[in-house]
Amino acid sequence: MFAVFVTINIKDGFADEFQKASFGDSQGSVKDEPGCFRFDILKNAEVPNQFHLYEVYEDEQAFQYHQTTPHYKKWRQTVQPWFEGETQRVLLDTIFPSDQGWRDQKPCLLNW
Repeated sequence: MFAVFVTINIKDGFADEFQKASFGDSQGSVKDEPGCFRFDILKNAEVPNQFHLYEVYEDEQAFQYHQTTPHYKKWRQTVQPWFEGETQRVLLDTIFPSDQGWRDQKPCLLNW
């Protein structure tokens, strides 16, 4: 599986709005994209305006597809003005769970 870990710093006063706006992208990804197996939104406990996204996809093509979806485009257009500096992105290959383990967990992601 292909994973990405993104770090985003948000301008002062926009953390709550960023968090709310990010739900649509996260939920749309796991619900509407067959190749998305995880999309976590994390808030740094020590840096209040810093968020991390952890996403797992079938492969890099599934991730590239994600960036063309309506929920992603809406999210990006909404939150980009709140970014403080450049985002940082780390590309990863998953080790555990196994690829089949990720696939088997997919139905559980839809129970919010």
